[in-house]
Amino acid sequence: MSFLRGSTNYVWCTTSVLGKGATGAVYQGVNKHNGEPVAVKTFNQLSHMRPLDVQMREFEVLEKVKHENIVKLLAIEEEHESRGKVIVMELCTGGSLFTILDDPENTYGLQEDEFLLVLEHLTAGMKHLRDNNLVHRDLKPGNIMKFLSDDGLPIYKLTDFGAARELHEDQEFMSLYGTEEYLHPHMYERAVLRKPVAKTFGATVDLWSIGVTLYHVATGNLPFRPYGGRRNKETMHYITTEKASGVLSGVQTSEKGSITWSRDLPKNCQLSDGCKKLITPILAGLLELESQRIWSFEKFFAEVTKTLDRRLLHIFHTNRVQNIRVYLHPDETYERLQCLIQDQTDISPANQILLYKSTYLLTEVGLDLPGRSYKPTEMHKPILLFSKENNNVTLVADGEVPNFPKFPDMSLPKLTSVDSDAGLAKTACSVGHVCKKRVEKLSLNSQLINKCVQVFTKIVIEKLKSVLSKSDHLQSVFKCTKYLVEISVRGHKSVNNMIGIKNISTELKDELEKLSDELNNSLSLAIQQLHQRYVKEKTLTREWQSATRSFKCPNKNRAPARIKTLVERLRDSWQHLLRDRATRSLTYNDEQFHVLEIIKITETSRRARTLLDTDVQPVVTQLADCMADWYKMAQTVYLQAQILDKDFDTFEHRLLGFIERANETDASFHDGLVNVAKVKFTSSGAKHAGRISAQDIQALRASLRGLRDIDDLVSDIKGNNEMLKHITEPSKLCD
Repeated sequence: MSFLRGSTNYVWCTTSVLGKGATGAVYQGVNKHNGEPVAVKTFNQLSHMRPLDVQMREFEVLEKVKHENIVKLLAIEEEHESRGKVIVMELCTGGSLFTILDDPENTYGLQEDEFLLVLEHLTAGMKHLRDNNLVHRDLKPGNIMKFLSDDGLPIYKLTDFGAARELHEDQEFMSLYGTEEYLHPHMYERAVLRKPVAKTFGATVDLWSIGVTLYHVATGNLPFRPYGGRRNKETMHYITTEKASGVLSGVQTSEKGSITWSRDLPKNCQLSDGCKKLITPILAGLLELESQRIWSFEKFFAEVTKTLDRRLLHIFHTNRVQNIRVYLHPDETYERLQCLIQDQTDISPANQILLYKSTYLLTEVGLDLPGRSYKPTEMHKPILLFSKENNNVTLVADGEVPNFPKFPDMSLPKLTSVDSDAGLAKTACSVGHVCKKRVEKLSLNSQLINKCVQVFTKIVIEKLKSVLSKSDHLQSVFKCTKYLVEISVRGHKSVNNMIGIKNISTELKDELEKLSDELNNSLSLAIQQLHQRYVKEKTLTREWQSATRSFKCPNKNRAPARIKTLVERLRDSWQHLLRDRATRSLTYNDEQFHVLEIIKITETSRRARTLLDTDVQPVVTQLADCMADWYKMAQTVYLQAQILDKDFDTFEHRLLGFIERANETDASFHDGLVNVAKVKFTSSGAKHAGRISAQDIQALRASLRGLRDIDDLVSDIKGNNEMLKHITEPSKLCD
């Protein structure tokens, strides 16, 4: 019997099965002329029993749609042997999304970046269908294929349009298509429960299927799971129809047991809290039963576009040794970013210290820069977040790692089948991937802790240098002020002695002494001591190096590489047991190798768990404890520098106020001298109205000589006034 089949331009082998469905199968084939690999869809007898217009519908839909996120139609040809039509499509070598989700690596759903890629491509493909007034009617992970482009980039594409048809917004249909777990509850009632419900269906049935599919992709599980799965059809219908609005999932864990409802995505799924906040409302809008509650296609497309347009910012929360992801809208600015951070960390904007590339994030982006202009961040180059009010550092637990499964004792008569062994091997591989991700995450966190120490140390040093510079500057200003005030006071004293005033005010001098004491014996002394200890002596760096010198960080021990090797061994053993399961009946030698693979899985699992629990987790926990002690000291110095900085600003304000008062006092004294001279001369002239004696002439000459002396002094005081005004202008302060 030949397994080779062909058409005019293509040939395929029926042993190279890519997938099978109710109406046909898909095989891997090749173009006869250029050797290009292709996918060939053939149809069985059941398909040919359908009405001709239904049979032709898939061909018509494929010829109508042309989009990057829909599998490309290459040809529709006639098979030589059966004379039946075959559909030739581009080959998606990445497999179906269902196969990808079935991989142990994705037991708890796809990684966040990959999930968002699926969301983007699925939405784009669906939008193209709706723009062409088409409904798919069989949306599920099995009908979404992963295509790898020439440059290696993954593209997800919709396929299998056997159930698709043209349907405008105001049109409905009654025929039943789809896979039961992804069916809208009203269709499920008729198609699966066989209830004679006279209902018609609109295009929105695709939205429910999209919701179930996206939940499956995000979590690795279906949202509605009765105990016993497909066998428990009535409970399945009950869960989907009785769930409250906004509920995302309902699970029954025991026979006839109660349903556990949830409005949130599970904690063990791979999505970050920041992503969950965006995806949860979308899923809730899609998984609505009633037509008046379920989203429209327009709203779905708009909300997905808004979500995908957001700028992803990686942030490392130092106080919790935790990686968080924040999605900032293109139009949102720094203040909104701080609010989004507060939502995930409970650190108020006033208490957030955000650092990026060894400086303050605000210095890089400013208050008004929109999110679309923010530079991209990376997991290993994130924004660093510290709390001003909290100096505790605690490694946040990510939840328990599942236990590796236990195989039956190999010394006893074999009690398990190759089926259960393959299942246990898959579970072991799945747990191995969880361990791998945990080791990689902890290893990255250990690197980021050290980066936090380096960056925060630099920030503290720069702050201390800045405050010391401000102190030196104010010292220079104060010296100028003191010199000028002393000149002014001496001038006042000289003039007062000339005119016979003995009680001289010392208010300015007393205030100057108080300012001198505060500047020299309090503020400047404090910053000099901090600068000496933490800048010149590098105490923060020395303390950290001393505390962590004996630690063997996971990256130095190559923990990520080691756990990767162990997981690869688990996958190899799992694949071996899968082949044994396919063989069904093992020879004696095959059984011996089968037992050896189980022993290998058990030992590899033990080593993977030991690596995580002994070599990585305790080290990072100890590193976090060291960081807690170090940050208490570093934060104290940072806050002291901040307080001193404000104290110097306050002192500068007071010093400028003092200079202003000294200026006003000097000017007032000058005006008083001029008035005294005028009054003295005027009074003398009025007393001897009309006659001047020789004695009066002598007194007048003496007065004039005195006025000339006073004018000289006034000229000096005016000069002082100009100097005082000069130093009160900030741009002209003495260096």
